[in-house]
This record gives sequence, structure tokens and C-alpha cells, in this order.
Amino acid sequence: MSLDLPADADVPNTGRLAQNVLRFARALRAAGLPVGTGRALEAVRAVAVAGFEEREDLYYTLAACFTSRPEHRAVFDQCFHMFWRDPQIMERMMGLLLPDIRTPPHEREKKAGEARAAEGMTESGQGPQAERQDPDQIEIDANLTFSDQEILKARDFEQMSAAETAEAKRAIAKLSLPVRPITSRRTQPSTLGRLPDWRRTMRAAMRNGGVPVLARRERRIRWPALVALCDISGSMASYSRMLLHFLHAAANTNGAGWSKVHVFTFGTRLTNITRHLRHRDVDEALANAGHEAQDWEGGTRIGACLEDFNKTWSRRVLGQGAVVLLITDGLDRDDPDRLAREAERLQLSSKRLIWLNPLLRWDGFEARAQGIRALLPSVDTFVSAHNIESLEALATTIARAEAAGEKPRLLAGMQVG
Repeated sequence: MSLDLPADADVPNTGRLAQNVLRFARALRAAGLPVGTGRALEAVRAVAVAGFEEREDLYYTLAACFTSRPEHRAVFDQCFHMFWRDPQIMERMMGLLLPDIRTPPHEREKKAGEARAAEGMTESGQGPQAERQDPDQIEIDANLTFSDQEILKARDFEQMSAAETAEAKRAIAKLSLPVRPITSRRTQPSTLGRLPDWRRTMRAAMRNGGVPVLARRERRIRWPALVALCDISGSMASYSRMLLHFLHAAANTNGAGWSKVHVFTFGTRLTNITRHLRHRDVDEALANAGHEAQDWEGGTRIGACLEDFNKTWSRRVLGQGAVVLLITDGLDRDDPDRLAREAERLQLSSKRLIWLNPLLRWDGFEARAQGIRALLPSVDTFVSAHNIESLEALATTIARAEAAGEKPRLLAGMQVG
């Protein structure tokens, strides 16, 4: 590729600055930034004009060329420090690649954009071009085989190691949750519609001297909203983090069909984290959500939180046939009558109430806890959510209106007991 640089550009003849800037642009594009060839060439010319004696000058010059939105800056910062010889690059890359000896809920909190930057650097294979003294190359094959993928999909979230958790998060980010549209009773004009529109026919006939031309109409199509209520209490910690990754993917997938995706967390109080999950970078989105939800890994007051949702948010987000995902294990010590009352009100306000309970991973699970017995009669569908396979099956469950999951079996057990 030939570069049309200014005649007075101060670029060393023996250096590889232009090649490194182009490689850096490829790394940014692999990390998700909208960096095209035009921006890359513009950055090379800008660096040649602005100079690169100081690291700070190079940073701001490239940032002006490659970032156009505020959320781009976090990914750009991480890529810049990794690419342009940050002294701690090895510690950061090793921290991302090596297994962590701590449990997944307490693993090191990544900075905003760090994961996307590392993946972009790895996928694009870009790095500053320099002379290599050692001809030996070490290649790491991080791809899973088919059998490994099947094992990972079936493994319980709570039993995953740190490396498996990271791989599961990447797999969850690719999942989709499509939904079928709802046929409205309202109609709209259509030349191919099956319903006659007599009013438009008569108005057109009056304009055409009494000659009737049959006008037609069809049913309007509207898309429902998805509302998720996720339990973040101590007993749900291992599952709520993975499920929030899944909800982030659902909220940022184009073409899934949902008109809106609203996400609330609850433990001892209800928190709306919808605006945080709209951020494209999942690490930054969940970090911001964690700062706002102050009751992570605390107690559980399901009845009180559902009452708060019904009084404050129900009319705002449950219109237009919304589907509600209630993600909790149902272990609540509050008044069961209050919980049953608020769950029934939630079901009546929504088109469909689907309960995702990780406890269903156990064979022969029975509804013995008071909270589970209070919630079960008011839900439409009762399914598990403890691994990737169960999340993949959720799309089929939503598409089938008659799917009830384990609810009939557990209700029969409650009646016998």
C-alpha cells in the first residue's frame, strides 16, 4: 500500500511507523471500533505532521483519528497501552490468558474495554513490527474441540473454573433470543391485505365519480418487550453473573425482534440497570451495573422487590405484551402470602411469565420451600437456567406459547403432598 505523505513529513526512513499505525488500526477494528482504511491513512498522515517525539502526542493524535464516540475511548486506551509497548503488557496479557486460582465470583475485575482489546489484539494478530532476535515461535491453540464444546455447554455455571467461565462468557455473547411478532387487532392500509377497507373504498369512490375500487387492509405487526428480573443474592451469585452476560447479549443483538429489553436486579431492593446494559462493552456495562446495585450477594426479599416493581415499574415497561423472565431460586424468608399475591399481579400484567430457576438442575427436584410453592402457581413456564444448554433452549421455550416446562409435574407433587 502506497502512502501519500506530505513532503515535509518527519518520518524516519529506517523506521516502520506507518506500518505500525496500520497494524494498530487493524487491532482496533478487530476489537470492535469502526476503523476503516480511510481513517488508517489519515492517522498515518496526522502522526507524520504532528510528530511522535512524546508518547502523549502520539496518543492524542491517534485518539483524534480513531475515536468518534465516548464509549470508543475505553477500548482505544487498552489497545494503545497493549500495542505501543506498555511496561505492564505482559502482566495484563498473562492475567487474561492464564487460569485464575480464585473462584469465578472473586476473579480479578477487568478494566473497561480490556477484554475486547485483548481479543482484538489476539484475533488480528497485530503488534508493533520489530526485529526478533529469537527465531523460535510459540503457538497456543486456544480453540476447543467439538467434544470440549459439548462438555462446556453441559457444565454447571457454579462448577466452572476461571478459564471455563471466560470461555462460557464468550459463548454466551453469541447466543440470540429471537421472538415472534404479535398480530395486533389494529389494521393498516395494504394493497395485498385480506381484509376489505370499506371506508377507504367509499372515500375513493366519491373522488372518482362514484366508481368503487376495493381498498384492502391488514393486521398490524408489533414486537413485544423483554423484561428480566434477576436475583443477585448470595445463593444466586454464580448464576446471576452469567445470566447478566446473557441479558447483555440479548439487549445488544440487532434483529432479535424485541422492541425493548429492560433488566432489573433484586436482592434486598430493586435496581433498574437497563441503561447500563445498553453499553456495547460487556465488562464496562456489568461494572457500572454492579456499582449501582449495592445489594450484590446479600439477602433475598423477593416479595418486597416484586411489590416495588408492580407499583413503580409495571405500567411503564409491561405494555404491548411484554414477556417477563423471573430469574431466581425462589428461596425467600418473607411472608409467602405477600410473595404469592405480588407474583399473581405480575403474571396478570404480563403476556407471559417465565421462571428460570437454577435449582432445577437437580434430578427429582420438588417444590418444598415456601417461596417456591408461593411462586409456582402464578408462572406460565418453569425451566432451568444453570448452563449454556439451558440458555440455548430458552429461545425455543419463548417461541412455544404452550411450553410449561416443569410446572405441571411440580404442581402435581404439591397437590399430592
